[in-house]
Amino acid sequence: MLRTKITLVVVAAAALAIALSALLSYRGVSALVADELERGLRDRADTVVALLDARRTPPPRPGTTEQVLRADGAPEPAPAPLPVSAAARDVARHVSPGSREDVFVGGTEYGVLTRPLPGGGAVMVAQSYEGAARVDEAFLWRITWTTAAAIAGAALLCRLALGHILRPVSRLARATRRITTTQDLSTPLPPAAGDEIGQLTHSFDAMLRALRRSRAQQQRLVQDAGHELRTPLTSVRGSAELLQRARGRLTPEDEEQILTTLVTETVALDDLVRELVELATDRYTGEEPEALDLAAVAEDAAHRCRRRTGRTVTVAVAAAVPAGGRPLRVRARSRALQRCLDNLLSNAVKFSPPDTPVTVHVEGARLSVRDHGPGIPVGEERAVFDRFHRGSGTQGTPGSGLGLAIVHDLVTADGGTVFARAAEGGGAEVGFHLPPHTPDRARGRQAGASDAA
Repeated sequence: MLRTKITLVVVAAAALAIALSALLSYRGVSALVADELERGLRDRADTVVALLDARRTPPPRPGTTEQVLRADGAPEPAPAPLPVSAAARDVARHVSPGSREDVFVGGTEYGVLTRPLPGGGAVMVAQSYEGAARVDEAFLWRITWTTAAAIAGAALLCRLALGHILRPVSRLARATRRITTTQDLSTPLPPAAGDEIGQLTHSFDAMLRALRRSRAQQQRLVQDAGHELRTPLTSVRGSAELLQRARGRLTPEDEEQILTTLVTETVALDDLVRELVELATDRYTGEEPEALDLAAVAEDAAHRCRRRTGRTVTVAVAAAVPAGGRPLRVRARSRALQRCLDNLLSNAVKFSPPDTPVTVHVEGARLSVRDHGPGIPVGEERAVFDRFHRGSGTQGTPGSGLGLAIVHDLVTADGGTVFARAAEGGGAEVGFHLPPHTPDRARGRQAGASDAA
């Protein structure tokens, strides 16, 4: 359909251009024939006047007729082969220097040029337009057929050329229709060339790879979530069934223990569901990145953690002041950054003994949280950011296993990187590095917003 529409447009444009060229050529040739006819008529009139002045008879010429007028305007000999107009009589009386007119004689059109004779009177020279009309008609027919053939050839070439050019688009369209119909994201796309259509194919391929990764992550999240939800649900169900079967026959101590288990597992389920929803849907996508003081954000998070847990949380700042004397700021989303710090501090408090401090270290655009817990085994530095990951020695610690995964997703969404390692002297050091905020980048965003407005 697209090829047909483009072919029609290109053929129409080519036909218009060819027809316009043919029309201009026809008008140019017609004007050239008319000029040649006028030149021949003037040359014949000059020749006839010269010969008559020399008392000689002009030789006959095909398609031309001569007629002499006396000084009173009467033709000789009679009857006259050409009609004598008032303008021709004025030339014969030497009232006018000459005249030019078109007349019909016996159904044939002639161009008549009247010139005065030196001894008095005038001569009328007429030339038939039949030859010029035949040339004009022959040229018109030839250029018509040539134009039609050129348009037909252009249409054929356009269809073949556009078919070759748009063939990759047709293959890409068929592949995308097949993907849309079957929902099979593994369907291969046609080979891509180096032109614009190839770039479009590369873009579609990149989009398909992103969709495949997203679907794989969703499937893995559902599988992992189902596995993690099964444990607390089993505990809740078992406790509820035990209460149902006992029906008041339990001792107060046993009943209190079962109810405590129900409350604990329900809280764990609530936390797990909340973090699953937050991990599956980034609630901070509508928030615009801005320039933030990482040390100030860290101090606020430490204050919240102290108030919530009663633990000792210290913030150590080793902020190098860049050129210009202004503190370095990072470019991030404010609420997302706060959630990252809350998760890191909660994770550190959870794995640290009660009498040990938690330290937040800020240096430029880098932030790390140090605890004194069991640490991170060698080889698991990247795995701690995976969903539902639990390191060796932490299997019995309550938690969803999603806190650091949320930190990873939020930090990487802002263009940052995360890290984790075992700290010297025991414990773990987990943190991130965010891109610094630069005034040039801010001005570029403002300029882009102004252009969009």
